[in-house]
Amino acid sequence: MIKKPFIYSIVILLSVIIGPNVLAQENQKSASNSLKSKAIPLATFKHRDIGNPSIAGTVKVSAGGIDITAGGADIWGVKDEFNFVYVERTGDFDLVSRIESLSAANLYTKAGLMVREDLTPGCRHIYFQVFSDNSPRNKNNGGYEFQYRQVKDSSMKAIYPGSPEGRPEFPVAYPNTWIRLQRTNNDFTGYFSADGKTWKVYTTFTLELPSKIYLGLAVTSHNTSHAVSAKFTNIAELKP
Repeated sequence: MIKKPFIYSIVILLSVIIGPNVLAQENQKSASNSLKSKAIPLATFKHRDIGNPSIAGTVKVSAGGIDITAGGADIWGVKDEFNFVYVERTGDFDLVSRIESLSAANLYTKAGLMVREDLTPGCRHIYFQVFSDNSPRNKNNGGYEFQYRQVKDSSMKAIYPGSPEGRPEFPVAYPNTWIRLQRTNNDFTGYFSADGKTWKVYTTFTLELPSKIYLGLAVTSHNTSHAVSAKFTNIAELKP
């Protein structure tokens, strides 16, 4: 009879000292750690170039992963040029991958996880991506960035880390650069991890996309004269 009020007092005291947001983040980390990983059969993926890049992309399926070579001007602006390795998916998902390497042809060479409304260059989409290193870029001092196109054939936008100065909050560290994109209804959440076990939320963005979408891996060179290569491994879905 004495222990229960004592425990409740500790919880209340912790909430006052460290704040409810920190407690919520710790609870979220615990929930992430309890999820089970289910590998996606690599043979189910299709691939194609989006936006007719001058250098055609190629895909090689190897043991435990997918190697993508891609050209493309960029995934930005009002239309995209890149190589897309994808599956068609209906409903919610929780996709994760480790990006072991990403070569660079430009400061803004990109690779990451993408969900698209369709396969046209200017469609609405969500793109949670990484750069080849942690060099400063615009309002970002780390290697991760969350981008989206909210209206078809209109300019993309980005969500940057909280601070563009100091030590990066979301650094890339190849070969241990883990990335995760989750859909719950029309809420899309990007997660960062250094080990594929403990996940930290980058951001959540709401975009009303159809239930049936195209989900997968996207790579762009950001240099129309040079291709880049990215190695994705540990491609899986997380399940409760």
